[in-house]
This record gives sequence, C-alpha cells and structure tokens, in this order.
Amino acid sequence: MSYLALFISALLSATLLPGSSEVLLTALLHEQTAVLWMLWLVATAGNVLGSAINYGLGLQLERFKGRRWFPVSAPQLARAQQFFARYGRFSLLFAWLPVVGDPLTLLAGVIRLPFWQFFWLICIGKGARYALVIWLALQLFATT
Repeated sequence: MSYLALFISALLSATLLPGSSEVLLTALLHEQTAVLWMLWLVATAGNVLGSAINYGLGLQLERFKGRRWFPVSAPQLARAQQFFARYGRFSLLFAWLPVVGDPLTLLAGVIRLPFWQFFWLICIGKGARYALVIWLALQLFATT
C-alpha cells in the first residue's frame, strides 16, 4: 500500500496539481519497512508518468489557444516557446524544480519534442532528484 501511495503522490506532484511526494518518500524511508531502491523506482516512475501526462496535454494545447477561456495569451505562449527554443531540451533535466518544472514538460509537448528525448531527459532529472532526496533523508536520520 505504501508503494501505491508513493506512486500516486509522485504522479500528482508532477502534474499541474500541487503535491509533495518528497515528504511521503522521507516518511517511508524513516519507517525502514520498504526497500530503498524500490522506493526510488516507484517515486521516479510515478513522477515521470505525471510529466508524460503534461507532455500529452501540451500536444493538444495549441488547438485551444484561440478560445476565450484559454489560460495563456498568445504572447505568453510565444515567449515560452522562445525560451524552450533558446535553452533547448536539456532544460527538461530541471523539470523537477517547483513552479517552472511542470510548465517545461507541458511546453515540450507543445513544441512536439520527440517523446523518446523527452522521456530520457525526464527520467534522468527526476531519478537524480529522488536519489538526492533519499540520500539527504538518510543523512538526516543518521545524525538523529
């Protein structure tokens, strides 16, 4: 059950919905009832899937840009596309950052970055982030 909760938390955290899978991951680490590498894998997989959902939404986004209810103005969308064109696909390595990460994954879909490039960059960035969270949590638990 704890693995499923972690997966769902990580998935939701990677979408445009708010979430904090790091807190749940740290709590599960503190319990010491779960397998370390499995926690890393489940959190990373959930977070990558959440980012893939954003990518899929981005693929569909431009067809709605002329609608009155569309949340982003044409100039804002153009600026975002210019940002991505300037900093490129490697900015996806930072898709785990708060505030900017989710829009980056959405934008990758908007500009139609090939999915395999998106997927591997997201896996590397998010996997490294969760490895760092685990390492920091274990360091904290060792000192207490």
